[in-house]
Amino acid sequence: MQYRTDPSSGSQLSILGLGCMRFSRSMAETERMILEAADGGVNYFDTAYIYSGSEETLGNIVARHGLRHKINIATKLPLISCKGPESFDRFFNRQLERLKTDYVDYYLMHMITDSVQCRTLLDWGIEQWIEDRKKEGKIRRMGFSFHGSAGEFLKVLDMADWELCQIQYNYSNENYQAGKEGLKAAAAKGIPVIIMEPLLGGRLATGLPAEAVRLFAGANPSLSPAAWGLRWLWNQPEVTSVLSGMSTVDQMRENIRTAASFAPLSQAESDLFAAVVEELSRAYRIRCTGCNYCMPCPQGINIPECFAAYNASFAQGIATGLQLFMTSTAAMGAKPCGPRICIGCGKCERHCPQSIAIPNELRKVSKRLEPLIVRGAVRAARYFFRR
Repeated sequence: MQYRTDPSSGSQLSILGLGCMRFSRSMAETERMILEAADGGVNYFDTAYIYSGSEETLGNIVARHGLRHKINIATKLPLISCKGPESFDRFFNRQLERLKTDYVDYYLMHMITDSVQCRTLLDWGIEQWIEDRKKEGKIRRMGFSFHGSAGEFLKVLDMADWELCQIQYNYSNENYQAGKEGLKAAAAKGIPVIIMEPLLGGRLATGLPAEAVRLFAGANPSLSPAAWGLRWLWNQPEVTSVLSGMSTVDQMRENIRTAASFAPLSQAESDLFAAVVEELSRAYRIRCTGCNYCMPCPQGINIPECFAAYNASFAQGIATGLQLFMTSTAAMGAKPCGPRICIGCGKCERHCPQSIAIPNELRKVSKRLEPLIVRGAVRAARYFFRR
């Protein structure tokens, strides 16, 4: 395994982390996977309060095999369920019980979407609460995971003394959410950056167009599309660790081998990704480049990321498109910013260098990704998490 330094603590974090949201349904398989991860040098394990059964599963296996001293555990405060500062202890104490530990290495604010949400959290006194838990030895580092626009990420980055951040980032769209700009800004501040969805929930591993698969195989037939995606991320020194939501031992073994053998990409290998992305973009319906000239929207709509989710729904499948849409439009947040609230003012269209008829395209996005059944499911989920 290879490691990179967390500048905030000096700790060495494995370049491959285990994302614990998608554990196998087989407890035996999950146990073997966690054990092989730890034996293979993976020392960053990411879970969250709202990942059903994840904290308990990880905690039980780590305790049963005495792994706690070998690994870093990162978990997250469920902001969507917090009603005020009185919620902090309630959730955190429950998480310690689930994880069967008396401390967490990294405690993240889960799914921050914008600076307004972050300001509310700060006004509730989250920084002092974290500091108090640090003095008790229960939390070692404070971080946040982010699902919003690049502009909002940069604002959030400057609002607190963060010691880690987690962003969605992969080669299929360097400008999605925090994007490359956010990655470099965080690294410049000495903040370790953890990457989530490096393979778009597996779509960049098993859902690529046939020609894209052929391009990768022609360059190196011994590397899978998944390995190519991970190597693209590790080739960027600003990336500290890449979370892979592995659900089988075979996936774990392949990714550990890829991490152990990683070497910087050659120029030819780097150039290959442009050709692969071009193949992906052939399936795109809206020719948005993610330049953000249309932003900010007076209504708060996250226009480029609505388009990115819409395109992904065709290029990588409707499930991936919906997932991206839910996170990038803060569908579960206090102030959703989906395309349905567009008033057709045209300000965005006047600034678009691609001459996209943005209000018209937003209606298409809404029709595909905000049908009545989806809106109903979101309302039900918001009610459940905010009870």
